[in-house]
Amino acid sequence: MDDLNTQRELMPPPRPAGLLPAPKHAPAWRRHLWIALCLLLVAGLAWWVHERPAQQARGGRFAVSGAMPVVVAAAEKGDINIMLNGLGTVTPLATVTIRTQIAGQLMRLAFKEGQMVQEGDLLAEVDPRPYEQALANAQGTLTKDQALLANARLDLQRYQTLVKQDSIPTQTRDTQESLVHQLEGTVKSDQAQVDTAKLNLSYCYILAPISGRVGLRQVDEGNYVQTSDANGIVVLTQLQPITVVFTLPEDSIPAVMKQLAAGNTLEAVAYDRSNTIKLATGTLAAVDNQIDTTTGTLKLKAQFDNKDNALIPNQFVNIRLRVQTLHDTTVIPTAAVQRGAPGTFVYLIKPDDTVTVQKIKLGPTEGEHVSVSSGLSLGDRVVVDGADKLRDGAKISLREPTGAAAPNPANPTGSAAPGAAAAPASPRAQDQETQPAQRRRRSSGANGANGGNSE
Repeated sequence: MDDLNTQRELMPPPRPAGLLPAPKHAPAWRRHLWIALCLLLVAGLAWWVHERPAQQARGGRFAVSGAMPVVVAAAEKGDINIMLNGLGTVTPLATVTIRTQIAGQLMRLAFKEGQMVQEGDLLAEVDPRPYEQALANAQGTLTKDQALLANARLDLQRYQTLVKQDSIPTQTRDTQESLVHQLEGTVKSDQAQVDTAKLNLSYCYILAPISGRVGLRQVDEGNYVQTSDANGIVVLTQLQPITVVFTLPEDSIPAVMKQLAAGNTLEAVAYDRSNTIKLATGTLAAVDNQIDTTTGTLKLKAQFDNKDNALIPNQFVNIRLRVQTLHDTTVIPTAAVQRGAPGTFVYLIKPDDTVTVQKIKLGPTEGEHVSVSSGLSLGDRVVVDGADKLRDGAKISLREPTGAAAPNPANPTGSAAPGAAAAPASPRAQDQETQPAQRRRRSSGANGANGGNSE
């Protein structure tokens, strides 16, 4: 028993379950991983040391100067057209559905679809042969009745002579006079039949009643056409001149009526659906006699020569009606106008390159310019871009409008001219400048790490 205890004391204690013996040396992949992490850490530290002072320097310069870069424009003298805008639809002066006035076979179509035709041009031909025969028949009947009338008149002359000689009773003469009148009526009826036959024969040749453009044909050659056809043969539309019916709010009507009462001609300009492309220029032709109570608008009609056929019937257009022109008024860009607690104002630039809030009173607007009734003088400079970050008394620096300055061959680097104030870069622009350098350094660090792993 003692020997057994002594043997247990000499044996090493048992190792806990789950523990493996520690290796004598770390594997090679762990050493490579630590080397790559160290290289990445060194690369990041080098970038931070190199780039951070430059960013602080740029931010410091912007903080010291405190000048906001803005675009300015001067108030100048100009003309402003008072325009009224309305929505309209192109309406032709005349639209005619060409139909046959007689029944018969359509022998020929003398037009091409979409062709411009003049008044009196031949459009279609219906078989004339039945109507030529009807005309010949009517003319024959007329000739026969004319001969009977001539004979009755001769007998009447004889009877009148015999009555004077008391050779025949007067009743015979009176009966002959009545016969002559009957035959005269028959001849007139026959003449009407002849004229009707001639008219029907002329209807076989369908002519254009107006000048304009024909549309797509509604029937082909060889078909039997008649007056009851709903679609007709073709639709003819007058295009030159053409009109546009548009509406204006009732509040704008007094200014229009005032100009018309003075005998002035109002110019109307038609633009496309997007209100960007000018289509035609015309004049105001007519004004409706009552306001639509459901919309509070009045219909007006403008007429256009449409020589280039830019206006098409039923086309939607925007109409700009010039009511009046203000000459030699103070004009500024509409982008300079601000609205806020002071009312309508602009940022006026003072001689010391600071801005002040200047209240103004606006007049009519035309496009990108607006007239100023009061508050500004000619030559005053106002801020037109960059006003969203300005306050009263803020310091500003001038810059060119975006995309306005073209590259100068003598100054390819784009550096500012001597004496010109350079606009500080925005934080986003600074970040965009540093991003390529960051990507290059990170790429180089990653390549170094990959090289370490490959050893």
